[in-house]
Amino acid sequence: MERITKFTSPTVMWTADDVDTDQVIPARFLKGTARSGWGEHLFADRRYDAQGRPRPEFPLNKPEAKGARVLVAGRNFGCGSSREHAVWALQGFGFQAVIGLSFADIFRGNALKNGLLPVVVDEAVHARLVAGPGSVVTVDLEAQKLTLAEGTEASFVIDPFARYCLLNGIDELQFLLGEEEAVAAYERRMGPISGGIPS
Repeated sequence: MERITKFTSPTVMWTADDVDTDQVIPARFLKGTARSGWGEHLFADRRYDAQGRPRPEFPLNKPEAKGARVLVAGRNFGCGSSREHAVWALQGFGFQAVIGLSFADIFRGNALKNGLLPVVVDEAVHARLVAGPGSVVTVDLEAQKLTLAEGTEASFVIDPFARYCLLNGIDELQFLLGEEEAVAAYERRMGPISGGIPS
């Protein structure tokens, strides 16, 4: 998993409320379990017409979206069914963070576990972002701070364990494997177990 510490990027806007995971990546594409190759299907029903041609008016198809690592979303982003593919599709396009007014709980959990940063901001900061589509923002996970192009700063909160994993580029399993010696030392101190109670 790629480390997230601090990065600067232009923004892409898709600020509709209640964007569910089937809009993020339609169910017909969910035919694999590999984490790569999903970016081309991100928002497929909105990005492409019935013939599969990119719709030029859709924000992700505009030239300025190329290379952007921050998506500005609306309220309740990622609602609906639970699918890690939604996170993988966002990452496959190149996004490292999604900034919104709120996120569905399951989507937020999937994002944090897979290395995508969901950043919640208040109405005022969100309005500033929406007023400047394509403007550059700096996301600082270590300081838990978002800095807008004109200098506005906003704090955001990430669960401490998830933040630790993201800063170190590890998932939960890698964290546990890294604690293998500590677990072994604990087991040596506890001694043999019989019937679930230390002997």
